[in-house]
Amino acid sequence: MVLNYIWISFFLIAFVVGLARLIFLGDVDIFPNLFSSTMEMAKLGFDISLGLTGAMTLWLGIMKIGENGGVVSIFYRLTGPLLKKLFPDIPENHKLFGPLIMNVSANMLGLDNAATPMGIKAMEGMQELNKDSDKASNSQIMFLVLNTSGLTILPINVMVIRSQMGASDPSDIFIPTLLATFFSTLVGLVVVSIYQKINLLNKTILLYIGSLTILIIVFILYLNTLPQQKIATISSVASNLTLFSVIILFIVLAIIKKVNVYESFIEGAKEGFSIAVKIIPFLVAMLVAIGVFRTCGALDYLVDGVRYLVSVFGINTDFVDSLPTAFVRPLSGSGSRGMMVETIKNFGVDSFAGRLSSVMQGTTETTLYVVAVYFGAIGVRNTRYAITCGLIADFAGIIAAIFLSYLFFH
Repeated sequence: MVLNYIWISFFLIAFVVGLARLIFLGDVDIFPNLFSSTMEMAKLGFDISLGLTGAMTLWLGIMKIGENGGVVSIFYRLTGPLLKKLFPDIPENHKLFGPLIMNVSANMLGLDNAATPMGIKAMEGMQELNKDSDKASNSQIMFLVLNTSGLTILPINVMVIRSQMGASDPSDIFIPTLLATFFSTLVGLVVVSIYQKINLLNKTILLYIGSLTILIIVFILYLNTLPQQKIATISSVASNLTLFSVIILFIVLAIIKKVNVYESFIEGAKEGFSIAVKIIPFLVAMLVAIGVFRTCGALDYLVDGVRYLVSVFGINTDFVDSLPTAFVRPLSGSGSRGMMVETIKNFGVDSFAGRLSSVMQGTTETTLYVVAVYFGAIGVRNTRYAITCGLIADFAGIIAAIFLSYLFFH
């Protein structure tokens, strides 16, 4: 419903602003430009969707290899002690840990569309344990906020779009995205734990989260001592090495378990193709609406207003051009993806604004959309504090994305 209002508003605002420019400024080109924008952005949306088809096919195929190779069980063994503390209402070794972990794994790879079916399945399992079916349980809220806070290790979709649009190194946003999504997830976890009175000073939780936080902080402090070019080199090498290592790891695990790697890949790839095709109308719809919104000048007016307010406080304003992605991100994945593409198109894929909007896109999830889909699928009406915690995590992720992008790219 929110997305519907946004989409309609973009067109109505574009028409009103365009009419005002025609009448008061004599801009006779405004409506021809608006119509040309719709055609141009529709073509761009379709072209990008075709590129995403290949990426989704590849990575869902790789995910299926990993799933059949036992990644879920390995991940559970590694994170089981932490999951038991964060989800105390779920019995040990319960069957819903399977889809829960697969959902988390898909989100880590940036495959948000592939993560949704597993997420709904996990929520259904938690609903079976829920004593009040109309009210969100603690486990459901914890799971949802971990989803909406991002938890992305490999932002595949974002990197593919950057590649499509001619980035010199599409994966250069990998490290900043990894770090930013860590902070958004950490903040989301802390806020939910406060609501649920989970003791974050528990030895198990402290060991997992504390040690990881220390490593991240030390890594950031180390990067802060390096020149910009050296940081870019480290980010590029680490990004591509990690991406290829994941593929090799999944294949090796499958070989050890004597899984037919090729057939597993084809099985997952078929699902990836069908998911990617479904993205086309959503991406085209949002890009067309965003295109007319910028062409009429409304988006520039909004951004310039924010830029002025920021400059009043003496703060560098280079990040402001990327804020449209941040504004839409909690509402719609396709909408924020469209904003990211539109920002890249206007400022350049390797510009600071283009890179920052890419990091923002990969850092957090679409909170309101996820809440509507996940809770709607299981009939939960009272979401309690889920939205509040999710939006706090989103804000933390956006702030982290801005600071880290200045460190890496500015």
